[in-house]
Amino acid sequence: MHSYEEKLNMLQSGDMKMLEISKAEFLSFREVLIKREDFKHFSGEAKQGGEVIYTYLPVARS
Repeated sequence: MHSYEEKLNMLQSGDMKMLEISKAEFLSFREVLIKREDFKHFSGEAKQGGEVIYTYLPVARS
């Protein structure tokens, strides 16, 4: 299994199109995500049941 950092790098590079994070993983994942310099390039869409789908944006969100 890949670490969250590896998964975020794969999402950034385009090796992955989206990353699904479960409700149980969210807080641990978020700790890794917010430490990245490119944090604002990641977009998360919450789904019913607490799952979040992350994608990488070429332009940082404001």
